Amino acid sequence: MLAMLMATHLFWPADAPLARYDALTIGALLIQIAMLAFRLETLSEAKVILAFHVVGTVMELFKTAYGSWTYPEPSVLRIGGVPLFSGFMYACVGSYIARVWRIFDFRFPSYPPLLWTYVLAVGVYVNFFAHHWLTDVRLVLFAAMALLFWRTQVVFRVWREDRRMPLLLGWFLVALFIWFAENIATFSRAWIYPNQRNGWTLVSPAKLGAWYLLMYISFVLVAAVHRIRSR
Repeated sequence: MLAMLMATHLFWPADAPLARYDALTIGALLIQIAMLAFRLETLSEAKVILAFHVVGTVMELFKTAYGSWTYPEPSVLRIGGVPLFSGFMYACVGSYIARVWRIFDFRFPSYPPLLWTYVLAVGVYVNFFAHHWLTDVRLVLFAAMALLFWRTQVVFRVWREDRRMPLLLGWFLVALFIWFAENIATFSRAWIYPNQRNGWTLVSPAKLGAWYLLMYISFVLVAAVHRIRSR
């Protein structure tokens, strides 16, 4: 997806009959079809990723309506101000988690009760919307996440050897690389923030917090497919 964003930014003709954003939507759809056709992704994983796609698109519609970011180029395949490829960007995160979970045989010693993880995920998602009118409670959400998962490890297998790290650290590392990817995406003007309208600038590191919370939602959605194993 990042390669498509950069390639179309650098080489897509301005007078092409197909808008760049529409080409990105078609390209993303072809990637998804190929993932299933070559069995790189299971059908059950694809269903959860579709749910994440919908969750992400709903948030995009809300956030663009409030001017949090914009999509500056025209397109036909869009809902309101949101081109359809944007949902695939969220789906990429879910797809990555689903694949590495299976490939590295994830296990989670000291995983908290599932009900509490679902309640927290709902709270995180609601706060993405509610903080526009009410107090932003993300610090409370971070604290709740730390309280629930401070003992939880992720055990993963690399070349027949089990390794481990704190799950909270694992989420941060993935969020960090999503932030790197976001900088590439905004440089290619896939979307832009208000302070980037007159030229690209680095995305604020404060966005890491938002990506960490979104990472948690995607993890919980994928966990609904992959049975959590503690031992």
